[in-house]
Amino acid sequence: MDFNSILTLLRPEISLLAVTLILLVYDLVAGPAGRKYFQTVAFVLVALHVVGSFFPVPEGELFGGMFQTTRMGTLVKAILSLGTLLVFLQVSESLKKQESEYKMGEYYVLTLFTLFGMYIMISSGNFPMLYLGLETASVPLACLVAFDKYKHHSAEAGAKFILTAALSSGVLLYGISMIYGTCGTLYFADVPSLLDMSAMQIAGMVFFMAGLGFKISLVPFHLWTADVYQGAPTSTTAYLSVVSKGSAAFVLMLVLFKVFAPLAYIWKDLMYGLIIVTITVANLFAIRQNNIKRFFAFSSISQAGYIMLGIMGGNAEGMASLVYYVLIYVLSNMAAFGVISAIDTRTGKVDISDYDGLYSTNPRLAVVMMLALFSLGGIPPFAGFFSKFFIFASAASQGYYVLVLIALVNTVISLYYYLLVVKAMFIKKSDNPIPYFRTDSPMALSLVVCMAGVLLAAMGLFKLGAVIRFIPYPVVVGFTAGI
Repeated sequence: MDFNSILTLLRPEISLLAVTLILLVYDLVAGPAGRKYFQTVAFVLVALHVVGSFFPVPEGELFGGMFQTTRMGTLVKAILSLGTLLVFLQVSESLKKQESEYKMGEYYVLTLFTLFGMYIMISSGNFPMLYLGLETASVPLACLVAFDKYKHHSAEAGAKFILTAALSSGVLLYGISMIYGTCGTLYFADVPSLLDMSAMQIAGMVFFMAGLGFKISLVPFHLWTADVYQGAPTSTTAYLSVVSKGSAAFVLMLVLFKVFAPLAYIWKDLMYGLIIVTITVANLFAIRQNNIKRFFAFSSISQAGYIMLGIMGGNAEGMASLVYYVLIYVLSNMAAFGVISAIDTRTGKVDISDYDGLYSTNPRLAVVMMLALFSLGGIPPFAGFFSKFFIFASAASQGYYVLVLIALVNTVISLYYYLLVVKAMFIKKSDNPIPYFRTDSPMALSLVVCMAGVLLAAMGLFKLGAVIRFIPYPVVVGFTAGI
């Protein structure tokens, strides 16, 4: 290990830290006149980081194997960075409010530090490094959840999140201690050869899965999710539902494949039951919700169950399907949360019933929400259909036909409650609909990126000819540019 290899393998982390420190110093030294350009500087720096993160990083390891880089891990980091940039674009208008403007710098810095923690998790080569990344991501997230601390629901959500995070970390550490006590090592590469299928090792694996199950919001570890999503600022809710969930899902898959492969016959049975319960319970509870943020909380729990199907594939196809699903989920969910954030910022309305007649006053926002919901529900020809198809195919290739059938039935249920929102926007009438308004430029740009991504990702796979594949881009840009 030399200095050049450190700079090469740690390039995404160094780039992210540089952006974070620049913004931190800028916020400290800039006067009132300089702070007016803070968001512009942040957008440019984070956008440059996102572009750079898509360039490949050589595979290798540092610090005796504690830090490891892989091509798939580098891709996941880039996807999470893209999701973070979309969150920054969508939070722009709400941070300009008088009660939030003075906290603008803190929001960006805290969010980037959580992203750095997720980077560490993804590249961890042993359990201490994974735990360090997990806590680096979780502690700033608690601050973001309670960002509107003078609002009762936000303060309550922050308290619930930090208590749940502490509990889940304790459960995870307890499982790690059992693995260390029986194997005598904490390195991912060494543990598999030392597993002897003892009861303590199996218990350690179960506790580890439970600890990460809290982070992913798998049932029955999901009870915090709806309350936290409802009370947190909308932008933080979006960040929790896509970026945080995506990183934890990838890390769980990584550890199960690399560390607990000899115990696959056990954890696959556990995951089998978790997936069924997670998808089914979340879908049934989503139908009962009227608050749009609680609605998407249960939707995200259900989506977590589908993401776990990629783990059941147990091969390269399953890993690729999981990463592709996370990418499409980021784009689709961020499009939906962009509409929610825009409406919440301008009107404060967060109930599904408030969306009655939205198409009559804000047709573009209604159409963006509809397309995002169709993608989340897996309706062809949107990208969400292909992401679900690949996930189902990877699980079916391993013989999990009953599990795939149950997931397909639950997809129909999810289509029903997604269509409830579409019905409210396009069919139901309201005597007092949400008034017409224009979103700011950063929000419009984020919606353009999300919609272009959802349609282009689908059309790139849907082989109907070059002309059809390239039609959606100018159409969607022209449509959403007027939002």
